[in-house]
Amino acid sequence: MNEIKKAINTSEMTAFQILMVAICFILNMNDGIDVLVVSFSGSEITKEWDLSKTQMGYIFSSGLAGMTLGAFLLAPFADKIGRRKVFIISMLLITSGMLLVFMSKEYWQILSLRLLTGIGIGGILPTMAATASEFSNNKHRDFNVGLVQAGWPIGAILTGFFCAWAIPQFGWRFAFLFAGIISFLMLIGVVVFMKDSLDFLLNKQPKNALKKVNILLENMNQSTIDSLPTVAKTSSKGSVMSLFEPEYKRDTFLLWLAISFGFLTLYTLMSWVPQIAKDAGLAFQMATNVGIALNVGAALGTVSMGFVAKKLGLQKTILLFMITAFVVMVIYGNFKLSTLLIFTFIFLIGVFVQGGFNGMYPTISRVYPAAVRTTGVGFAIGVGRIGAILGPTIFGILSDAGFSKSSLFIIFSVPLLVTGFAVWSLKSKNL
Repeated sequence: MNEIKKAINTSEMTAFQILMVAICFILNMNDGIDVLVVSFSGSEITKEWDLSKTQMGYIFSSGLAGMTLGAFLLAPFADKIGRRKVFIISMLLITSGMLLVFMSKEYWQILSLRLLTGIGIGGILPTMAATASEFSNNKHRDFNVGLVQAGWPIGAILTGFFCAWAIPQFGWRFAFLFAGIISFLMLIGVVVFMKDSLDFLLNKQPKNALKKVNILLENMNQSTIDSLPTVAKTSSKGSVMSLFEPEYKRDTFLLWLAISFGFLTLYTLMSWVPQIAKDAGLAFQMATNVGIALNVGAALGTVSMGFVAKKLGLQKTILLFMITAFVVMVIYGNFKLSTLLIFTFIFLIGVFVQGGFNGMYPTISRVYPAAVRTTGVGFAIGVGRIGAILGPTIFGILSDAGFSKSSLFIIFSVPLLVTGFAVWSLKSKNL
């Protein structure tokens, strides 16, 4: 097994490996579409149902609560039944949730459907990070896992342009219908093209594993094998408890801390920025463009994070991005800015907040071995989603309580420092 992995890690990536990473990239667009279709529709949903900011915050957070459940309950199955099956189950949930929102007539219905969609997203994200890592060679692994996260802002940018055009003409429900159709097409792509990773097949050895392994090896220009390697029996404690073994315990808690505080700020910004702009007097399309600027910055930041990490390493890069993001958010929240500077600072917030945060995915993938990688990523993201759930709701409650924009941006910038220094403190020998 070690010989096979060494050969793959030191060889150039084939077209097949690039395709698997590309599918992960496309699938990650779902998260961007999912979160931002609600964000860009938020002002129209609020108007139609006469909602308070607190009630709208619950809609944002219900999807994020679903993501938490999906990361805890669905994603760990990828280490047991395979990455591909979890992708398919997740995409079915996402597609169903999106399409049914189109027909929703009551507040409780959209809350429930956002929860359902979130479960699918929560199942797909950790699985996607693990899959991208396992199909990459060592040279490009960190960059590829980080690059896959750029699918999030790309999906968000495309959703922003679409919503700016479609919602004024056809209403907010049409945006969810279109998002559901896109999810369905992604589901078909997974069924047709996605394969389980070599790491999963060698470790779990499901039915016809040898045949599947050799097909993968041929697609990666590697020599085939005559028999499967012997795999040591996994601990009876189960893969979840293995996250707390002495080798991983300290880093597990630091990762959970880092990702929780990072998610708190990230999802608050992604959920509320367009509505903040609209409340400030901007027209719907201009407010949508502010949200797009945030995600353009996020896409650039995600890619640049990968390049910087090649030079400085993941830990230094994440700390640098988080400190810079803190400074930019404090300046944005406390100074009166022209329209051009508003767009500039929102763009920079996207670059450093999401660019730095997306370095968490390759970091987590390196801390845990393949046998528990999806479980490790899934539980880190699941715990982190608690911050994502709380952030938008707390922001809505504080807004209704009369907190100023400057106070809110200071409050929500501090968690970024916690994220940066928690990652800096990781001790894994694989980083």
